[in-house]
Amino acid sequence: MAYQHISSRDNPLFKQLKAISSSARERRSAGKLLLDGAHLLEAYLQTFGEPELLVISEGDIALDVMHLLDQLVEIRTITMPASMFGAISPVTTPTGILALVKTPALMPPEQPDFVLMLESIQDPGNLGSLLRNAAAAGVDVVYLSEGCTEAWSPRALRGGQGAHFVLPIVEQVDLPTAIRNFDGQTLATTMHGASLYDQALSGKVAFVIGNEGAGLSQAVIGAATTQVTIPMPGKVESLNAAAAAAVCLFERVRQTLAD
Repeated sequence: MAYQHISSRDNPLFKQLKAISSSARERRSAGKLLLDGAHLLEAYLQTFGEPELLVISEGDIALDVMHLLDQLVEIRTITMPASMFGAISPVTTPTGILALVKTPALMPPEQPDFVLMLESIQDPGNLGSLLRNAAAAGVDVVYLSEGCTEAWSPRALRGGQGAHFVLPIVEQVDLPTAIRNFDGQTLATTMHGASLYDQALSGKVAFVIGNEGAGLSQAVIGAATTQVTIPMPGKVESLNAAAAAAVCLFERVRQTLAD
């Protein structure tokens, strides 16, 4: 299949791709994302099928990119100079292939057993790591508060390493209400709670993780059934949000597998 070549920044398609790459509002309006790299595209393919469009940077093509192109010969593909490709790539170190895809919309179960709730996470890379941890631990759904950074930003997608395509994610959630509506125990991670390892976690559990610096709001703490902390014998006061979530989530996994 012959590739279409674009060489002008005034091209309407180039402008559309640039807008989707750089603007959360445009991503929401279009319902589309730009995925950078063979790994993310392969993860998307496994769950949702083929992308709408492929974009290739001129120059040397990596072997993993060539392998994907061989699989997707029927997909509309455009090429452009490396400088233009860099202008629309959503990451600082482009891999040479972009895919335009529809934003996934996975429905969570009506009565989830295992939930992660996040309040005001600000760093997109941190959020991506949190989502990756959640997907690896088998979380049923992740709720993001109104103050969280966008789940579908390029850095969050890269940090998630494909987690976005297997994990239901609900944004703009009123967390105190979500906590009260959850029919299991809700564990708010704080500096002064009961030990995580003293909790029975094999039933319905929601872990609530707070902002990287400020932690959880009093409204969220007050709505939770229990405050828990991770015992740390070392000489630091806290873990970052992604590390703390990983410890909590996989302690639940450990207890469930032990039952």
